[in-house]
Amino acid sequence: MKLASIRIIAGDIKNMVAFYERITGVTAQWPAPVFAELVMPGAVLAIGSVETVPLWRENSAEPGANRTVFSEFQVDDIDAEYMRLKDSVPLVHELKTMPWGNKTFQFRDPEGNAVSFYMPATEEAKGRFAGRG
Repeated sequence: MKLASIRIIAGDIKNMVAFYERITGVTAQWPAPVFAELVMPGAVLAIGSVETVPLWRENSAEPGANRTVFSEFQVDDIDAEYMRLKDSVPLVHELKTMPWGNKTFQFRDPEGNAVSFYMPATEEAKGRFAGRG
């Protein structure tokens, strides 16, 4: 089995896609006007407009209602990313090293979804990520 993507349902898809393009540096692919994908090594971030929800089931998703999932992006230089974004995104917390060894900061996207940038900082954390593709 392979995790193919994580999808965010957006009330304003153009604004959300522009935000994720800016923070990741990846240009979105638009297979349809109501659906975009940011294809990155290891994962795809899919963004669907609220108009796509009834294709599954009416009211099965609601934009801006998520308070349990963080979209996490592993970066090469967490300090540089923090300096680049800290004044332009709503921070959840500033840089810190978590108990499992990742140095991270978290912020929110335009619709309130949590986003985390991190890099393994301790030797143990670096070892955990060494074998991941």
